[in-house]
Amino acid sequence: MKKSDFNYHLPETLIAQQPLSERTASRLLCVNRETGELIDRKFKDLLDLIAPEDLLVFNDTRVIPARLFGTKETGGKVEILIERVLNEHEALAHIRSSKSPKIGARIELESGYFAEMLGREGDLFHLRFANEANEKTVLEILAEIGHIPLPPYIERADDESDFTRYQTVFGKHLGAVAAPTAGLHFDEAMLEKIKAKGIQTAFVTLHVGSGTFQPVRVENLSEHIMHKEFFAVPTETVAAVNETKQRGGRVIAIGTTAVRALESASRSGSLQAGFGDTDLFIVPSYQFKSVDAMLTNFHLPESTLLMLVSAFSRYEFMMHAYQHAIKQEYRFFSYGDAMWIS
Repeated sequence: MKKSDFNYHLPETLIAQQPLSERTASRLLCVNRETGELIDRKFKDLLDLIAPEDLLVFNDTRVIPARLFGTKETGGKVEILIERVLNEHEALAHIRSSKSPKIGARIELESGYFAEMLGREGDLFHLRFANEANEKTVLEILAEIGHIPLPPYIERADDESDFTRYQTVFGKHLGAVAAPTAGLHFDEAMLEKIKAKGIQTAFVTLHVGSGTFQPVRVENLSEHIMHKEFFAVPTETVAAVNETKQRGGRVIAIGTTAVRALESASRSGSLQAGFGDTDLFIVPSYQFKSVDAMLTNFHLPESTLLMLVSAFSRYEFMMHAYQHAIKQEYRFFSYGDAMWIS
């Protein structure tokens, strides 16, 4: 298939710029991936769609305040977006400025901190973060002066509410620069209701990178180079998945990032515990090995995430579902509504 096969026209008014007042207040478009049947429901109806024998797998990554603003020694403005923290004082980052900084250049940040340019790794800049006393780690500096890295289609500056709402209530492992957005719909009360119904939950970690927003630049999908993201699948999650399969339940991935983690750990044919970087690119014709159903948000035109959900359902069913969602004025993207595919 080609990139253009996944294009669609989305009115800008349907791009959610703010979260709803309640996490669970979203709508839920249900898609039967065998028949293509569509049902309009509410997110809270998810409780009626899952059963005690099922397993919900969440991505427990946590978003870091990865956006920084500074000035070059010449006075020019600089915007830094951390892509990956390497160690206590170094990170790889995207830099937006009139001219790229050279090795040894220093970018002045707020509160006396600075970033020193150490080198390049492809499109990314290798930076060392410190102040004169060199007393804070990268994560501590980000926690103090960083901004929540809202996606480029949210056309406003981040505010205090984003520090909690662009974060899942169950996230615990710092490292993502974009939220696993399907998880944003759950609040503590919803998780308690899931537990009360006897439904088991498990966790994987996938640190979502900014590459999730990068467009596919080649028409021929076989030529696309997928961005890499760190993932980890613990032994207890593998055990929970195996037990679910044995009792005839469904492994339900909460978000495309949970899908990528589970399927990346299943490349041998069966799910294996472990961690590392994944560049798994899921397109129609991919054979899923671990995931039986998924909850997801609505994704950008021609994006790798739209390609993934089109692989899980039939392509024509998914494109029809998106047209239905547009007609029914669902809210799209990170702060938007949800889709259930089973």
